[in-house]
Amino acid sequence: MCNDNVIRRFAGVFILLSVVLGFTVSPNFFWFTAFVGFNLLQSSFTNFCPLEKILGRLGLFGCRAPAQTTR
Repeated sequence: MCNDNVIRRFAGVFILLSVVLGFTVSPNFFWFTAFVGFNLLQSSFTNFCPLEKILGRLGLFGCRAPAQTTR
């Protein structure tokens, strides 16, 4: 699991970057902004965060994959 600050930083960077790209390159980048916002919203209800899973599997930024239970 990741520290919540790591997820918030990534989300903030993704949102700011996509807004800048939306204004300077193509308005289609605003769809990425909406995608990040939707993921933040759904993760607040479901406690499932795709970015957390990805970072955990890669072992980046102090994140670790959830422990696997063996039977």
